[in-house]
Amino acid sequence: MTEVISVRFRGGCKSYYFDPKDLHIAAGEHVIVETAAGTEFVTCCEGNHQVPDQSVIQPLRAVVRLATENDERINQRNRQREKEAFGICEKKISAHGLEMKLIRVESNFEGSKIIFFFTAEGRVDFRELVKDLAGVFRSRIELRQVGVRDEAKMIGGLGICGRPLCCSQFLEEFLPVSIKMAKTQNLSLNPTKISGTCGRLMCCLKYEQNAYEDAVKRMPKNDSFVLTPDGPGNVTAVDLLRQEMKVRLDESPESPKSYKNAEVVVLRNGKGSREGIEIPKERPARLLRPEEETAEEERFVFDYAPRPLAGLDAAESEEEPKRQGRQRQRRRRGSQRPPRQEGRESREGRPSRVEGEVVKVERISVKASGDLTAEKKAAADRKARGGGAPRKGGEGRPPKAAEPPAERKPEGGTPHRRHRPRRRRSGGSPSEG
Repeated sequence: MTEVISVRFRGGCKSYYFDPKDLHIAAGEHVIVETAAGTEFVTCCEGNHQVPDQSVIQPLRAVVRLATENDERINQRNRQREKEAFGICEKKISAHGLEMKLIRVESNFEGSKIIFFFTAEGRVDFRELVKDLAGVFRSRIELRQVGVRDEAKMIGGLGICGRPLCCSQFLEEFLPVSIKMAKTQNLSLNPTKISGTCGRLMCCLKYEQNAYEDAVKRMPKNDSFVLTPDGPGNVTAVDLLRQEMKVRLDESPESPKSYKNAEVVVLRNGKGSREGIEIPKERPARLLRPEEETAEEERFVFDYAPRPLAGLDAAESEEEPKRQGRQRQRRRRGSQRPPRQEGRESREGRPSRVEGEVVKVERISVKASGDLTAEKKAAADRKARGGGAPRKGGEGRPPKAAEPPAERKPEGGTPHRRHRPRRRRSGGSPSEG
């Protein structure tokens, strides 16, 4: 076993082992380590611990010292220098007309080298740009072209799940991801749904791939010929996570039914013909669903002894449940409307009718009013003749005698009178002719 500490460099998720050299270093402390590119300011992510010898790559580099206040000030000055170099480099790129996108600038702890990371669609001739940057910073200049996945790792951001990007949080290296993984997991092949911020397939497709591959081996494929508790049929859909499948039965093909994997016997896996396949007479047993198990449990009633309530003696604790039960019955009866008792007076103060009592019904004669339309017409005729409208109570001046109608001679030559019925006033005696 070898005693080491684990450190992480800025902008990286991978940890590296270093020899602590009899120093006790806790997680979160800053240390100065020696690398192939010179001294670096790093953060300890795991303190002194033992690891197997085969997991250590020899030669194991040692920790130079714990970071001091002066080292902290140098590190802050380097961060400020990186911000200034980023703006200057962008101006130089625009001046040279290069098709490249600057991503990040890093400076080593000693300040002797500055690294510029950029992305581009193709190869870029940046030799003149390096000369201009070297003349400005008087340091060693290095330009590195990275891909879109490295760009997302350096910049960071939030994924469609709402959490920070995996590559910028904990992934030590990028995992190979293929479109076959999305097909195995029954995901939509829409590029906008299975692609990350970088535009490539999401790294999280790799996380559950092993579990899906194991489930595929245990579940039948689509269009498989299976035997269910309800009879034979063909598989139409498979849910790998729930270990369920939908089967279109031969007896009722219009409505597929869902079955667990343990309820199905596979007679033919995948597409093919049914010729030569013998269907067993004994059907597999049906499993109880969670809701059915709950219904079975509700059928049983268990007796239990109530525990005595706190603060009451044995006699009172036995009487307390009965008292509470009587209160619940009173509240239940009070919520319902009580039936009206016989012989009880109503709200108006009149006694209610007792069953069997004979009720005397008095008939009231009602005088029917005349036709309102005829009265209005008669009033209009009287007004035209000058009689005026009658006053209240039937009082008013008597109407003029009706003039006899003009005689009309028929074709035979004999005159006759036209019959006109007399009109009556409402509320008064009939007028005399």
